[in-house]
Amino acid sequence: MITSPPTHRRVIIVAAGAAALLVAAILGGLVIGPTPIGLSRVVGDVLSHLGLGHSTLSALDSTIIWQLRAPRLVLGVLAGAMLAVAGGSYQGVFRNPLADPYLLGVAAGAGLGATFAIVHAGGVTPTWTPLLAFAGAILAVSVTWLVGGRGLRTNSSTLILAGVAVSSLLTSAQTFLQQSSSNSIARVYIWLLGSLATASWHSVVMVLPYVVVGAGTCLAAARALDVLSVGEDESRSLGLPVRQVRLLVVAASSLGTAAVVSAVGLIGFVGIIVPHLVRLLVGTSYRRILPISVVGGAAFLVLCDTIARTVLAPSELPIGVVTALVGAPVFVVVLNVRRTRR
Repeated sequence: MITSPPTHRRVIIVAAGAAALLVAAILGGLVIGPTPIGLSRVVGDVLSHLGLGHSTLSALDSTIIWQLRAPRLVLGVLAGAMLAVAGGSYQGVFRNPLADPYLLGVAAGAGLGATFAIVHAGGVTPTWTPLLAFAGAILAVSVTWLVGGRGLRTNSSTLILAGVAVSSLLTSAQTFLQQSSSNSIARVYIWLLGSLATASWHSVVMVLPYVVVGAGTCLAAARALDVLSVGEDESRSLGLPVRQVRLLVVAASSLGTAAVVSAVGLIGFVGIIVPHLVRLLVGTSYRRILPISVVGGAAFLVLCDTIARTVLAPSELPIGVVTALVGAPVFVVVLNVRRTRR
């Protein structure tokens, strides 16, 4: 069955719905927790920081909101937005609907860097783990680019295969490190499954510039990705510098993803299901997919984090487990809907 393109009104409704969901997720994240705080009191406190009215929160509640929950929410928004827009951009630049932000080895490189840090520290997670994770992610993407013929003189399929090869090699090295230090395995897996529990304003400040540059570059390339969707040869005939666009999008997506992974660990499915779901609702234009994916990805990750820290309270689930439990069924449904529409 062939469906007609989405109307402008429908796109606006979907965008507004995603924004409303994000606002609801943020408010829920501020209110819900081991120490519940009333919604009206939270909203009043937020408004008081904007110079509107007076806060009724106690000093303890204010500390919980602004030193524990708020940085966690902001980091979740940044991570979800970056993973979603990176996934959508990868799908566009490689013309592969199964592409995700970890396609070129970011996950394997970050995992190897974090594992090395934890093993070297004797089974604990040192403060410099994010630095090594970031370095490992960037190194992995750089090696993939070199192995794949520097990406500019080859097609996207070769670059994808290079990413698979590099990821396999780095994952093997990571497994070797884990086996050589059995007391670090638990800590490594905790990091690999992702968490926002250690979020702070410092980590937000560290990630923010990379997310702004990475996501901003991807959004700016949306029109070029629309042109690229017709095929590489056709795009060149239309005057699009395909190789330069590919390099720019891959570099920006990988840089932003590496920064996010170094701060929160490996969180799956966000970069696959969010762009897919948005594409199903608003059509195939990346000028619509990417901006809405930014908002939708942020909302999705914040909601999953709220579930992760409350469903087994006072214990906490790794957020990667929640995104997989929620994302896998949703992904199956999205694929079935797309198949029936063809």
